[in-house]
Amino acid sequence: MSIPQSGGGPIERYEQLVEMLAKGCKPKADWRIGTEHEKFGYCQDTLKPLPYGGERSIKAVLEGLESRFGWDRVEEDCKIIGLTKDGANVSLEPGGALELSGAPLENIHQTCDEVNTHLAEVKAVSDEIGVKFIGLGAAPEWTHEQMPLMPKGRYKLMNDYMEKVGTMGTAMMRRTCTVQVNLDFSSEADMVQKMRVALALQPVAVALFANSPFFEGKVNGHKSWRSRIWRDLDASRTGMLPFVFEDGFGFEAWVEWVLDVPMYFVYRDGKYINALGMSFRDFLKGELPALPGEKPLLSDWADHLTTVFPEARVKQFIEMRGADGGPWRRLCALPAFWVGLMYDQTALDAAWDLCKGWTAEQREALRIGASVDGLQAQVDGISMHNLARQVVAISEAGLKARAIAGAGGLVPDETHFLNALKETIESGQTPADELLGHYHGDWGGELTRIYQDYSY
Repeated sequence: MSIPQSGGGPIERYEQLVEMLAKGCKPKADWRIGTEHEKFGYCQDTLKPLPYGGERSIKAVLEGLESRFGWDRVEEDCKIIGLTKDGANVSLEPGGALELSGAPLENIHQTCDEVNTHLAEVKAVSDEIGVKFIGLGAAPEWTHEQMPLMPKGRYKLMNDYMEKVGTMGTAMMRRTCTVQVNLDFSSEADMVQKMRVALALQPVAVALFANSPFFEGKVNGHKSWRSRIWRDLDASRTGMLPFVFEDGFGFEAWVEWVLDVPMYFVYRDGKYINALGMSFRDFLKGELPALPGEKPLLSDWADHLTTVFPEARVKQFIEMRGADGGPWRRLCALPAFWVGLMYDQTALDAAWDLCKGWTAEQREALRIGASVDGLQAQVDGISMHNLARQVVAISEAGLKARAIAGAGGLVPDETHFLNALKETIESGQTPADELLGHYHGDWGGELTRIYQDYSY
């Protein structure tokens, strides 16, 4: 989840909302890669999720990272709720999952070094206090009541609102984890093409990274239960966004959609003010009931942009949001997958050629099929397995064209970061399929084996 935004001054013209997004346009030489990933923490002896405070807790892990590895603390109401260092931050998800929001980096080699360093630091701290972390798309056993809400004002407001819309919002907040990547665009036209490819092919990422076949101790009938949860959360702020594929889509169309998404909060003087269900359009007119007579700041608009949760999201960059959290090596595969598709124009054009003829109904059906059946999904003659094979091949070609070497020149490009996905395509087995194979095989239906075999 995002941290409060700051700066920018008052909003005096509607055009400022559009201009804020347009400021994200960068020349290709300045494009960067920002990788985020979440993981569940638990007590090693009890296999129960971590509380916020105590000897074995989220607070203890954050303070250990601060004291041992030079992170700077972020506090809210005198409680540590995150860390920052060198352009990256560590933050808490609502149910206590730990998230690394990586620094904007130039290539996947650097991204993977960042991920490896972070997980090694977390392991060094957590091993000493009897804590483990595991990468999955959904909590395999824990109930809603077992996962305490973290002490952040934003989460308290969101939790209250989520209980009134959809049916799975609080499950998303407390019991799901993701890996995602944030990528740049050069112009409005480039943003439009990338958003269309991102949304249309997000189901491929859902399928390839599907890693949540268990929920509340049972097989749930989906390869990605996390994706299923997102389909029944809050229709006003989620989904595949058919309007993105309509003629005339651009920054202003995105602004118009976000303006119609009900607000959660306004952040003032370190406090979250309840604006649940209120209208940002009213706020622009000085008619927000939560702050009567007051008009918004650009930081309020930046905050509001973080409260929409479609499968891909525009800010001053584009977020790819469909993948389940997963094993260590797949945390580098996700940014490699999207960078290969998005950061080489030939690859981007080839990706768009694959999906530009699909209807909104087909894109939604692929989303559902990926959630339920993973690579085995079939939609109107489209085989997800074959589609994934084509998309990964395009991504690999894009990474080859980038030709960014690593390991002091010993590794010629970034294509090896796709190896985990190529193995999945050759075997037809997603992480979810692998987990189910163990559950019905050598685990003998004993789901607690997942912690022993799959923790970091």
